[in-house]
Amino acid sequence: MTALLEVSGLRVAYGKIEAVKGIDLVVEEGEVVSLIGVNGAGKTTTLRTISGLLTPVAGEVRFKGQRINGVPAHMIVERGLAHSPEGRHIFPVMTIEENLLLGAFIRRDGPAIQKDIARAYELFPVLGERRKQRAGTLSGGEQQMLAMGRALMCQPTLLMLDEPSMGLSPIMMQKIMTTVKELQERGTTILLVEQNAQAALRLAQRGYVMETGKIVLHDTGAALLANDDVRKAYLGED
Repeated sequence: MTALLEVSGLRVAYGKIEAVKGIDLVVEEGEVVSLIGVNGAGKTTTLRTISGLLTPVAGEVRFKGQRINGVPAHMIVERGLAHSPEGRHIFPVMTIEENLLLGAFIRRDGPAIQKDIARAYELFPVLGERRKQRAGTLSGGEQQMLAMGRALMCQPTLLMLDEPSMGLSPIMMQKIMTTVKELQERGTTILLVEQNAQAALRLAQRGYVMETGKIVLHDTGAALLANDDVRKAYLGED
């Protein structure tokens, strides 16, 4: 059976500097797969390449069995792959609801769009309470909720989340991770890049560890949590 997402031999460079060095990665339908590693390991570059924002120098990205490297980013979104980027990148002078509507830019089904906005407010009630408020006035955690809600507005089969808990309080981080689990239970497949390795691996069916542009470990989330090297390097344990 074909995996939902297959990355093979992927190499990405910024000029002469190779940031991703021939990685292989697979995401099966229905999974949460975590990609962990320190800053500069190549995680964000990998996601940006999968979503069509960067062009690889070698390798292949296949989504639903079709090659997508070289396909424009907006057409990748149309195929069902959404990317909630590191740093959120919301539109601060627009309202919450206007930001969500922008997430549905590829759609023309007005009534269904309104249902999905209602779903976003169900997932994140604070957004519904403040729907006419400018997005730039939200807290960091609320902005992360909005970025995730906006990505969901294109009805993705696969949602890629890049550092969703960055800069958040422990309580807000737990809310985001609980939402990731809920999204999986509702049928969304998730590729999660996350510096909080423990939280990410607890959620994940499988995980990949990335160092200096290479995948150095790949196993189940539970096995990686129990791995002594992972515990020392990423979980802060001796």
